[in-house]
Amino acid sequence: MAVTGRLLDELRQTLGPDLVHTGTIELGLYGRDASNITGSAGVVCFPTSREQVRVAIGAAVRHGVPFVARGAGTGLAGGATPVDDAMVIVLTKMNRVLSIDTVNRFAWVEPGVLNLDLTRLVTPHGLHFAPDPSSQQSCTIGGNVANNSGGPHCLADGVTSAHVLAVEVVLPDGDIVMLGSESGEVDGYDLRGAFVGSEGMCGIATRICVRLTQNPPAVRTMLFDYDTVDAGAQTVSAIIAAGMVPAALEMMDQLCVKAVEAYIHAGLPVDAAAVLLVEVAGLPHGLEHDVQRIVAIAKDHGCRTVRIAQDEAERALLWKGRKTAFGAIARIKPNYYLHDTVVPRRHLPDVLRQVYEIADRYGILVMNVFHAGDGNLHPLLVFDKREPGMMEKVHAAGDEIVRVSVAAGGVLSGEHGIGLEKRDLMPLMFAPADLAAQAALRAAFDTTGLANPTKVLPSPASCGDSHQIVEGAWI
Repeated sequence: MAVTGRLLDELRQTLGPDLVHTGTIELGLYGRDASNITGSAGVVCFPTSREQVRVAIGAAVRHGVPFVARGAGTGLAGGATPVDDAMVIVLTKMNRVLSIDTVNRFAWVEPGVLNLDLTRLVTPHGLHFAPDPSSQQSCTIGGNVANNSGGPHCLADGVTSAHVLAVEVVLPDGDIVMLGSESGEVDGYDLRGAFVGSEGMCGIATRICVRLTQNPPAVRTMLFDYDTVDAGAQTVSAIIAAGMVPAALEMMDQLCVKAVEAYIHAGLPVDAAAVLLVEVAGLPHGLEHDVQRIVAIAKDHGCRTVRIAQDEAERALLWKGRKTAFGAIARIKPNYYLHDTVVPRRHLPDVLRQVYEIADRYGILVMNVFHAGDGNLHPLLVFDKREPGMMEKVHAAGDEIVRVSVAAGGVLSGEHGIGLEKRDLMPLMFAPADLAAQAALRAAFDTTGLANPTKVLPSPASCGDSHQIVEGAWI
């Protein structure tokens, strides 16, 4: 049902006119996230409290209007893209850190708190929030919860679900529930675990209890470069096979390294086919032993040169290169389409070869930067959408990349979520009975069918229509 004048009047009276927006600019801005998918918003609300979130949801339900929760809009799978003129409930004004318990190492935060702001706040206490996506400077904790986000250091630390103890949620029927507890222990089903990663389909989080992680006493960061991507991938498998789990194992291919080096000037080896960034953390004496073992493994697998960061400034520069990779590609082409599949480590070389072949067949540049330690690929298809027929080629190539990843024993997504982007590919992994079970779980949280409908579950398991809009075209 479309947004009506009656609904707008109710929202303005209950939330206040300054928190309810229907202007062309606002509707356009909040009609999409950072993906290549464009939808349509009917009204945008900016609640500042739990009660206002409840009021907005209640108004949407009474008028039969779908609603979508949104944080900073950094999602890459269309999870926060509204469809059918939905109400967008933007949580960026709920950005307070409510309390910090340094003894028990947890904090209560509102969903609009930025990921990196939380870490900066607790750094003086020797603590940090472990999930560290590349969008760490701009993504919100609420968005991390919605997508079960990861990051370069999730290899050792785990993704967001391992760092959320409890979530206060406003359900679509208006009830306010607490899922989980400060201790992390609850009787019965793990509803907290079911909510984390649910992409806004089960309600809206208004308070989140996050686990804080102690900063390691020492960190060593290494950069290796290779003549082939295969050699770097084999090094990753060998490190894990040797019984070591580094804090991070990240790879970038040559095109990515060239783009990054032109941006940050870190002295990266632009002639290398691939570079491998390895970080270990722990007690100083043990770290030196790990560094020696990892360097030996890298050399055994054809590493050309070894660079070990000599101080925190050099370490930060190397990580800046990895985390600004997506932005650096603008020096090559104005647009990119980023995928997020996961494949078994042993199949990394073969799947990467197929990714290059697919991109070459469609005449598209591809940059590979990925969490090599857990096989989480991030192929960036780099293009100019102004070129005729380019979007069709990009999406066809992306579809093939997902299919070869799943065929290799992988999964659709590691940390970006399913959203609209991969919704219709869910049957590649799940049988009809599996999808029906997921739909039943969703319905247990959302009896209205109005919480971020059309996402994740393909029709007929999902509520609402099965279409989506990609850059203005129906598919």
